[in-house]
Amino acid sequence: MLYYLVKLAISAASIVVISEVAKRSSWIGGLLASLPLVSFLSIIWLYVDTKDTDKVAELARSTLWLVLPSFTFFLALPFLLQRWTFVPSLLTATLIMFVSYGLMLLVMQWVQSSGTNAPEP
Repeated sequence: MLYYLVKLAISAASIVVISEVAKRSSWIGGLLASLPLVSFLSIIWLYVDTKDTDKVAELARSTLWLVLPSFTFFLALPFLLQRWTFVPSLLTATLIMFVSYGLMLLVMQWVQSSGTNAPEP
């Protein structure tokens, strides 16, 4: 139980630090937010929990493919915020991102069924 609390504390502290830094500097906050902290911590926790490098490699490979649709959120949000208020912009950018994830999963299934070396969705 203590191990899970440590994982939770480290993960939550990362988010709090980034949001606090972003209040003072959007550039430094953006730099920290752009780091793959969630992926980095997830990879560490997965390895510590399983010692299975194949699972770690598969997680890294899947993350690589699935980080691409998340870019649509960051492309859409600033554009939408120039036209709408915060909540509709955030919700629309999130919807665009989820649609992009769905499309990427379809592409990954298609590539997987064609016998190439893409990760399974």
